[in-house]
Amino acid sequence: MTTTPILICYDGTDEARHAIDGAAKLLGPRRAVVLDVAPIVTLSESLAMTSSVVPGSAFTELNEAEATDGADEGAARARRAGFDAEPRARLSEPTWETIVDAAKDIDAAAIVMGTRALAAARELFEGSVSHDVIRHAGRPVLVIPLGKT
Repeated sequence: MTTTPILICYDGTDEARHAIDGAAKLLGPRRAVVLDVAPIVTLSESLAMTSSVVPGSAFTELNEAEATDGADEGAARARRAGFDAEPRARLSEPTWETIVDAAKDIDAAAIVMGTRALAAARELFEGSVSHDVIRHAGRPVLVIPLGKT
């Protein structure tokens, strides 16, 4: 088993699950860190925080717990696929930068991620995490689209 880890990005979607399975077929057994990145607070949560009824840290704690659960779920799936996987969760934005920083922290051999395959106009408006990661990673990025691998 290769000791240099890969970083697998996981958000609980079908695309992320498929990326784990595809990476296992392509890369074989090796160490992996499975990362789930969540926002500190979402836009709707930030609006709710203006209420005096909602404690300031309530949403941060909720998002942290969801990211941790997601990373645990992704690592379990990666282990079933043959990886020696450990979970990591981060609360941060922008997502692409957090992924690039995590890959740098573990000196990942590659970053693995799925893709939402946005329509061209929507991608232009919203941006693409995978494109930003590819642009800034400085290391191989394996983007596995939903479909056959």
